[in-house]
Amino acid sequence: MALSDVTMSSTSYFYTHAFSVNSTDDYDYYTPVENDLLLLPMSNIYIPVLYVIMFLAGFLGNLFVIVVIGKRRKKNGRLVDTFVMNLALADLVFVFTLPLWAVSAHYDEWPFGETLCKISSFIIAVNRFSNIFFLTCMSVDRYLAVVRLMDFQFLRSSNCAQITCSVVWIISFFLGIPSLVYRRLKDDTVCWEDSKSSFVQGMNLLTIFLTFLLPVLILCLCYGSILVNLRRHSHTAANSRAEARRRHSVKIVLAIIVAFLISWLPFNLFKTIQVIVLMSTGDLSGKTRVIVLSGLTLSCCLAFLNSCVNPAIYFFLDQHFRRRASILCLSCLGQGDVHQTYISSNSLSNGTSELIKMICKQLKHLNTYFDSNLK
Repeated sequence: MALSDVTMSSTSYFYTHAFSVNSTDDYDYYTPVENDLLLLPMSNIYIPVLYVIMFLAGFLGNLFVIVVIGKRRKKNGRLVDTFVMNLALADLVFVFTLPLWAVSAHYDEWPFGETLCKISSFIIAVNRFSNIFFLTCMSVDRYLAVVRLMDFQFLRSSNCAQITCSVVWIISFFLGIPSLVYRRLKDDTVCWEDSKSSFVQGMNLLTIFLTFLLPVLILCLCYGSILVNLRRHSHTAANSRAEARRRHSVKIVLAIIVAFLISWLPFNLFKTIQVIVLMSTGDLSGKTRVIVLSGLTLSCCLAFLNSCVNPAIYFFLDQHFRRRASILCLSCLGQGDVHQTYISSNSLSNGTSELIKMICKQLKHLNTYFDSNLK
């Protein structure tokens, strides 16, 4: 169903289907000239390469986030870390589908069968929904921590956060079920769904509202209240360490949300245009078709990019994460003082020792730089 379309699982569809002059589905009325206008030059090369890069960056980055925050939570973890870990887990699972879509984009067909067609579309749908829901939870948590700290302390417990995450996963899995039902293999080569179906079109609009517009409205309300509160108390709480930590946490969550909106807004915009045009005229034709399908194809890449952006945000903006990451990296290399232990180790060659020494110095320099310039 179109829910997976909304989650960008239609990537293969646009390559194997909208760009095919001989296609027999609802997009089969392309003329060769129109097809040449729509087909992005070299897209079957640079888009698969981009997906592979996203896969590597997203896999390593999100796995690293889970390990770092997982170790921190055992000692003195923050409540927001619960949502961050689940967000990273959703992105980590999602990036495993990228090699499939890379192959599909390269060969202009889906060669993995209907089962993987359904499963990969389902995973992308669940990732799309869980991402926005976890971000909404993080925003509400920041709102409660900054604006209503004394009124709803019971909602900011570890147990409540874990229950909330479980509910988010359940809802996301439920909303992703239509991808398992309506996504299918057409002519043994195309992983697709009928976007001209009235039911699919209606669900597309409903899904965009429930999983994008409504959450964005909640995000705006939460952060509007937070900014008003912080400005109101900017003088009285200027020297409060707790207030400084809250401000810093708000900055990080806001950066994650902005990255998400930049990544997903173009696709939701093009998808809404497509659904409205199909509902009003019954088809896409001419320049409208070229613009919409090209826009969906490019915005798909931008949306997928969001899966590997968050780890970079944590590293550049969260000094606590950087310190924990540095400690973890160094502890994986050895024990005790870095410069003494690694270099004096009999198991290391002189060249390896020098390399480790250089890496350790760079980690310390990076940490010092960000601590002094990004506060």
